Amino acid sequence: MSTSPTHDRPDEPGPLLGPADIRELAAALGVRPTKQRGQNFVIDANTVRRIVRTADVLPDDVVVEVGPGLGSLTLALLEAADRVTAVEIDDVLAAALPATVAARLPERADRFALVHSDALHVTELPGPAPTALVANLPYNVAVPVLLHMLAAFPTIERTLVMVQSEVADRLAAPPGSRVYGVPSVKAAWYAQVKRAGAIGRNVFWPAPNVDSGLVSLVRRAEPLKTSASREEVFAVVDAAFAQRRKTLRAALAGWAGSAAAAEAALVAAGVSPRARGEALTVEEFARIAEKKGTVENKRTAEKPGTVEEQGGSL
Repeated sequence: MSTSPTHDRPDEPGPLLGPADIRELAAALGVRPTKQRGQNFVIDANTVRRIVRTADVLPDDVVVEVGPGLGSLTLALLEAADRVTAVEIDDVLAAALPATVAARLPERADRFALVHSDALHVTELPGPAPTALVANLPYNVAVPVLLHMLAAFPTIERTLVMVQSEVADRLAAPPGSRVYGVPSVKAAWYAQVKRAGAIGRNVFWPAPNVDSGLVSLVRRAEPLKTSASREEVFAVVDAAFAQRRKTLRAALAGWAGSAAAAEAALVAAGVSPRARGEALTVEEFARIAEKKGTVENKRTAEKPGTVEEQGGSL
């Protein structure tokens, strides 16, 4: 473990990036934020400090950051954590970030690592296993990236992500909520999820057309108790919300093989066939996934044999 430096002397400029720094860096690199990659750079040092504080980053944390951009949040994380690994897909930004870190936080440069890759394809990271995920996620891939990182790196205990406000609401929504859906259930599979604050538009460059929100995810101390695999449970979730206005008996007919088979699995799981997916907890989805196999096995065992097996003849 190393001790994080402090930069509170008024006669010394801090290492964090301000609006002028961001624009100067971007101009030097010929960078213009692109909508295709959902890029909106944070230009306010107080906002990144707030994110680090809200994330409860500790001096011994190994933090992974996705989409570091020009390095606003990266620098603040490096001040607080033991190590930071940033995953960046953009060629120009990935090439420039190590130099930015070395120039503005030289004493912490050896605690920083860069992975030049699409976060959706990352399955291993250099150095010690990550303990925290803190990121300003690109709007267009926020949920897939979040779920992939939680699945790929089970050592991540705490997560704080900044996402589009509407996405934040969906991730943290409880059962029965109007916006409860696939992201809500899948996030709950891994963690306790809650909204952790709102972020205004004026702290970004360029300013987005929507507000942003912080979402906190604290991984379950023990995995959800179920004999079904994550893939099996998520298949039920996807089927239930693909036709969210239908009852589960109808919505799960394709998944189960028929409406009758879906009803049998639902009844066995203690869930009303007339319920809808938006009313169910992740634990109830897991029970349904478990019962599909049970019902199928029971039917196979009860299925009559052929005429010859029963002692008759054709």
